[in-house]
Amino acid sequence: MTPVPPTGLNPDPSKPDPSKLDPSELAPSELDPSKFPDLGPRLASAAALVAVGLAAVWAGGWWFLALVSLSAAVMVWELHRMLASPDQAGHALPMAAVAGASVALSGLLPVGFVLPLALAPSFVGISVLPVNRRIFAGYAALIVLAGFGVVHVRAEFGLIWMLWLLGVVVATDIAGYFAGRLLGGPKFWPRVSPKKTWSGTVAGWFAAALVGWGFVIWAGAAPELIGLSIALSMAAQMGDISESAVKRRVGVKDASNLIPGHGGLLDRFDGLLGAAVLLLVVEQMVDFPPLAG
Repeated sequence: MTPVPPTGLNPDPSKPDPSKLDPSELAPSELDPSKFPDLGPRLASAAALVAVGLAAVWAGGWWFLALVSLSAAVMVWELHRMLASPDQAGHALPMAAVAGASVALSGLLPVGFVLPLALAPSFVGISVLPVNRRIFAGYAALIVLAGFGVVHVRAEFGLIWMLWLLGVVVATDIAGYFAGRLLGGPKFWPRVSPKKTWSGTVAGWFAAALVGWGFVIWAGAAPELIGLSIALSMAAQMGDISESAVKRRVGVKDASNLIPGHGGLLDRFDGLLGAAVLLLVVEQMVDFPPLAG
């Protein structure tokens, strides 16, 4: 009579126990609805973020500048709290105020004043942080520059191109999330971001290309917008990976718990940081927006 292994034990010790594997490591046929345990909170939070964000993007002007400035302030607050030692946590709010003011002023003053404003929070942080100074300095500058970047896109190029930028970043994130969970496969950089897969990464590129193709048809853009969309998708993924590296270094799962299912603003908008900064560079190299004819 063949012995029956006790319930809950792995019947074949030579193979990994499926009950102890991360859902993203299972083959598609082994997946079940538990692979999306955070989908409900993520959808609810995303709907609220989209509603607020689209309203501000549509309104533009002071409303959009205020939202971006506030978002930058919160992200620098999260960054400081992640990187600072416990006795330095009290500096988080002043750092946030400096960053928010920098973004707000960058939307009001000539462009030539933007760079010193972008670096101001970094210099203040260097002076008060006893650890992780270089990480804070670089990332805080990225946040402020990205804040200026999205304000610049909305003010200079209008609603359509702001929607394109957001569409590329959101499509990259959504396609990467579902393709990575459903298809699995080789990890992209497991040491830094264990859940990110090559399938999710490439799916993000395809989704961004579709967004670009849609704007080629809808907005009369040149076909090169498709390639630019893919490049911004890559930059968004690099922004995501960079934040994952920071969190792994300091041993935290999320930047904060402000957004149910998403973590903090930095967790939600890390991709937008990378894409917005790349777009600031790209528009100095090519005619933007790239219109057909």
